[in-house]
Amino acid sequence: MRLTVHPLTPERWADLESIFAAKGCSVARGCWCMFYRLSGQAEALRPGESRAAHNHDALQALAVQDPPPGLIGYRDGTPVGWISLGPREDFARLAKSPVMKPVDAQPVWSIVCFVVPSEYRGQGVSAALLKGAIAYARRRGVRLLEAYPIDTAADPAAQSSWFGVKTLYDEAGFDEVARRKPARPVVRLALARRK
Repeated sequence: MRLTVHPLTPERWADLESIFAAKGCSVARGCWCMFYRLSGQAEALRPGESRAAHNHDALQALAVQDPPPGLIGYRDGTPVGWISLGPREDFARLAKSPVMKPVDAQPVWSIVCFVVPSEYRGQGVSAALLKGAIAYARRRGVRLLEAYPIDTAADPAAQSSWFGVKTLYDEAGFDEVARRKPARPVVRLALARRK
């Protein structure tokens, strides 16, 4: 599938909302790709505010920052998918994860989530989003791109598909650099050589 991929900006916020509101994206509507950005200490909610509404507002606030919190994929102008990525330090919860904790001290950008509505699944959207994310990270001067996919060969019943599957990353040239749980490798792609 051919997609055009653009960083999330305030002008593109409604496009992201349309993806998250689509059929098959109920988990995304609760998290708004904020779970791994938070340290685990939940912020206090305003009276009457839901956690989902709080996360929605928090992600929207990130849309004005540089780097943006992720990329939206478009097919013929229609938003069809989302990939959340950025500097590893932007994802505070990764440091505490026994599976996704740092492999070493090298600076990396992390890919933590794909959101693809049901009607666009099985059409190559995730692969096109990953390709767009690699190109985007390369343009930004990122040297290492890291992800935490599910290895369905190691555990066919493994859940958490929002991380992407290992074969997707294998096909994009990522190498496994750690595995702390049977179905959860850590994979990396070197985008530029160190000088």
